Amino acid sequence: MNSTPTSTRRTPVSLEFFPPKTDAGADKQRQARADLYALQPEFCSVTYGAGGSTQEGTFRNVAEILAEGQQAASHFSCIGATHEKVRTELQQLKAMGVQRLVALRGDLPSGYGLGGQFHYASDLVAFIRAETGDHFHIEVAAYPEMHPQAHSPKQDLQAFASKVHAGANSAITQYFFNADAYLRFRDEAQALGLAIPIVPGIMPIMGSSQLLRFSDACGAEVPRWMRTRLQSFGDDSASIRAFGLDTITDLCARLIREGVPSLHFYTMNQSPLVLEISKRLNLV
Repeated sequence: MNSTPTSTRRTPVSLEFFPPKTDAGADKQRQARADLYALQPEFCSVTYGAGGSTQEGTFRNVAEILAEGQQAASHFSCIGATHEKVRTELQQLKAMGVQRLVALRGDLPSGYGLGGQFHYASDLVAFIRAETGDHFHIEVAAYPEMHPQAHSPKQDLQAFASKVHAGANSAITQYFFNADAYLRFRDEAQALGLAIPIVPGIMPIMGSSQLLRFSDACGAEVPRWMRTRLQSFGDDSASIRAFGLDTITDLCARLIREGVPSLHFYTMNQSPLVLEISKRLNLV
């Protein structure tokens, strides 16, 4: 294991964070950001809670990253939103100096009915383009193993195409552990003439039970061999960490050999695993 790519081109990276809920969490994230800036990320994105529940924290986090001299991308969801609300928030982000958005339909808060004037992410992308022209670089989501609410891979690919046709510049995938799923999705998208970069989302393995639970909830497949190995380690965190580092490094190395445009790391507001994987890949 621990294979490294043979290409001399340094693959760019981007980083995702989530808004901290406490002062201690904010300090921890600031330190993680400071450590990870050694990777010279193309941008840092900040997530957005269901129904915009973390909007204030998201925008505050984005402002901090901008103040640190980095490109920052705000996640931006539209479920339950009105045109006027989105218009106001876009103006706020422009005034902050934000130039990149991750446009998502978003998850419904618990007990929240489907409302608002946007039903799909493609509606949001089209609205952003109509309101702001080319000011924002718009990222959208892609699902190599199919969105959990899609009825078929074909329907899911058509939904992705609608976001591209609405004006998306590039896409970031849900995390995955099967490189073939990503490569198949990329090739099928290209066959439809969808020429935007599709960036693989990478999730470092920080723990066993949490990863398996989270993956089951969001529809990311953990291959049987991986699941069995992780479960066999029990509470042996050192073995889980070593296995995770080898597995994700190998995944990234193959993706780099296959010519991916960049790698997007889901940091979970932590730096050690992303830094170690990046070092193994000669990205830092």
